[in-house]
Amino acid sequence: MRSLAPARLAVILAALLMAVPACDKGPARGEAAAKLAAGADTAAKATAEPAAAPGTPYGAGVKLAAATSIAEILGAPETFKGKTVRVEGMITDVCAQRGCWMELAGEAAGEKLRFKVDDGDMVFPVEAKGKYAVAEGVVAVNELTGDDARAYAEYQAKEAGKEFDPASVTDPMRIVRLDGVGAVLRDQK
Repeated sequence: MRSLAPARLAVILAALLMAVPACDKGPARGEAAAKLAAGADTAAKATAEPAAAPGTPYGAGVKLAAATSIAEILGAPETFKGKTVRVEGMITDVCAQRGCWMELAGEAAGEKLRFKVDDGDMVFPVEAKGKYAVAEGVVAVNELTGDDARAYAEYQAKEAGKEFDPASVTDPMRIVRLDGVGAVLRDQK
């Protein structure tokens, strides 16, 4: 397998970081937590959740009353692209570096949707894994070529501290995520 020239890899990663933001800017988890404790962060300050739903609000909270299923979004992402939706699900993973994203599980096995915010805008605690989230955001759909998908997968593996086999990614990739506006986290549904 031919390796990508360093300049080409840099261009690909720069494009990916603009299309699929990672944890590369803003305060680190410790700094963000300190800001949150001091009341300077926007996390957990306000909610517009209908009917005063219980839980800890983040960002702008949740304003939409009706939820769209994760399966529905993943099944027809182009239908929802650019639209603001409310989703609900169990939190299966959280960004360990800056708390800038969380993954929500759908009803079917293997269904998941990433809820991503700009680093430092909201800081989700790693301890939120296993909790239930009601989240609102704009559906984003990003199409990656085979080379871009490989570079993205390599970057994700590096961020997670895992080995990466370039031969494991051969096809283009579609990334569907929710660009976060607000969320409410609670212990159970």
